[in-house]
Amino acid sequence: MIRVAAAGDLHVGPEVAGAYRARLHGLADQADVFLVAGDLTRHGTVEEGRVAAGELRDLGVPVITVLGNHDYHSDAEEEIADVLRDAGVTVLENEGTVLDCGGTRLGVAGGKGFGGGFQGKCASDFGEPEMKAFVRHAKDVAARFGGALLGLDADVRVSLTHYAPVDDTLEGEPPEIYPFLGSYLLGEAIDAAGVELAIHGHAHKGTEKGLTQGGVRVRNVALPVIQHAYALYTLDPHPAPAR
Repeated sequence: MIRVAAAGDLHVGPEVAGAYRARLHGLADQADVFLVAGDLTRHGTVEEGRVAAGELRDLGVPVITVLGNHDYHSDAEEEIADVLRDAGVTVLENEGTVLDCGGTRLGVAGGKGFGGGFQGKCASDFGEPEMKAFVRHAKDVAARFGGALLGLDADVRVSLTHYAPVDDTLEGEPPEIYPFLGSYLLGEAIDAAGVELAIHGHAHKGTEKGLTQGGVRVRNVALPVIQHAYALYTLDPHPAPAR
């Protein structure tokens, strides 16, 4: 059994340095890997990125993260990713990584994702160039994310994004902003790859549990939603055959 700890939307800054790390005491006794679903910073500054790196370094388990929209705000996302990597954190952007968890290969494919909306209530590539560019970007991001999922050579596969792949974990958020919180295209990519678990953040007023149309477990791990330092999920690499 693989134990996956996950959290998102840490939004750390210099004024709270060390506070989140204190909440992670004992993580290595509880989990095999820690997944972080983006928005590590508040304003996307390198200074905040250094604080995030300090919170996540040397936790005793592999730490894998994607960046969120806040981490892009100051156009310093590449510097933030470098600071995190220097701290030993794996940063994914439409790519995958495979870990050995007690002889089982755990594959994690991650990316920030993007918005666009959900079936029947999504943006379309019609009209102004700006709208078409928005939708093209959503499609391109989902295609590259899906390619990373399909490319995982692993026994158990997990999806990690910042934006939501389904709308049922957005319940509690104003419906008017759903197109800015996620995209059904991410959910289609997850279903196509046969993922066992999909982790995301971004929706602070949403709900934790959802399902893709294909039946994949989706979990919104934004800290305001899970109300703990992290949520813990288990994956069985050898599920009992259906009868």
